[in-house]
Amino acid sequence: MKWPMHGANPQYIYEKTNLEMPVDAIDFSANINPLGPPPILLEMWNDLFQTVHLYPDPFASRLKEKISNKYGLHPKQLLIGNGAAEIISLLGRILAGKKVLLLQPAFSEYEEVCRINQCDIHHHYLSAETGWELIPSKLEKDIRHVDAIFLCNPNNPTGIYYPKQIVEELLAICKKNNCYVILDEAFYDFVIGYEDMLPLLKKFSNLIVIRSMTKMYSIPGIRLGYVVASEELIVQLQQFQSQWSINGIALRVGELLMGQETFQNKTQSYIEEEKERLFSFFRKAQFAYSNSAANYYLLRDTRLTDQKDFLTFLLNNGIIARHTYNYPSLEGEWLRFAIKSRLENQQLQGVVAKWKQSHPLSL
Repeated sequence: MKWPMHGANPQYIYEKTNLEMPVDAIDFSANINPLGPPPILLEMWNDLFQTVHLYPDPFASRLKEKISNKYGLHPKQLLIGNGAAEIISLLGRILAGKKVLLLQPAFSEYEEVCRINQCDIHHHYLSAETGWELIPSKLEKDIRHVDAIFLCNPNNPTGIYYPKQIVEELLAICKKNNCYVILDEAFYDFVIGYEDMLPLLKKFSNLIVIRSMTKMYSIPGIRLGYVVASEELIVQLQQFQSQWSINGIALRVGELLMGQETFQNKTQSYIEEEKERLFSFFRKAQFAYSNSAANYYLLRDTRLTDQKDFLTFLLNNGIIARHTYNYPSLEGEWLRFAIKSRLENQQLQGVVAKWKQSHPLSL
C-alpha cells in the first residue's frame, strides 16, 4: 500500500485503508497547537480583511524588521516563506545535485525535496534503543563526504530535543568539512528551556535555521515561516522564490505574532501538563513512547512490531494517528500522536484502554 505522505487531511488515510471515517473522528496526526490561534488574530480579523485589496510587500520589510529586532539579526539574514515547506523547497534548489545527509527518522519532506532536485542522499540512522541519541563525533566519517546535513530539532517525529552543546559540536565538525547544517526548528517554541541557536550564526556561517509560525500559532491555513542564514545564502534563496509567494494577510499576521510570548508560555505549560497525564497512562498500560519535548510523541504497543492492527483499530474508533511507514528506521513500528485538548486526549486514552481489553494476550 502507498500510504499518505503527511498527517492532516485524514480522509486520505481512510481511503487508502478502505475504512469508513466516523463523523466524530479526532485527528491526532497534525501537530498544531490545541489551544488554537492567539486571541489577537480574531480581534484583528476585520482589520486584516481591509487589506485584501492591497498587494503584499514583496520584501516583507516590516515583518523582517520585527523578527530582526527580536532576535538581534540583520534583515538581510532573513527570508520569509509561505510556510517552512516553501523554505525547504527553496533549499532543495540550491542543493540540487549535491550530497546530502539525512538523520533518520526525519521529516519525510527533506528526502522528497532532495530527490526532486537529484541530490545524492545518504542516511544516518538514530536508534530507538538509545532514545534516538545524537553523537556528532559518530557522524564525522559521513560528513566528510556530503555538502549539507538536515537536523530537525526537536526531531519530527520523535520529539527528541538536542541541546545547544550537541548542535554546536555538529556545526564545528561540519564547518571543518565545508558542510552546511540545515537546522529545522519548526517546533522549537514548544520546548520548555529551549536554548536559542540563532547566536551560533555569528560563529558558524554554515548554519541555516528554518522556523515555522504555523504550528505554535495554529495557522496552517495561512502558511508562514522564515529562514535565517548568511546574507550570501539568503541572496541565493531569493533568486528561486516566486514573486508574491506570501500573501498580505499572512505578513500582517506574522507581525502580530511577534509579541505573543504570554501565549507561547501558556501553550508550553498546557502541553507539558497533558503529556504528563498521557505518559503516566501509557506507562501503566505498558506502552512505549518517545521522551518528547514537543507537542507530539511516538507511541507503540510493545507486543507488536508492525503497528498496523493497532492503527486500524484506532481508525475504526475515530482516532486518527500518523503512521510511520515513510519514516526510514521506524517503518510502521511506531505511531505518532499530537497533543490535543484535554477531552480529546481522554478519548484517546479510552480507545487505547479498549484496545488493551479486546487484545489481552500477546499478539
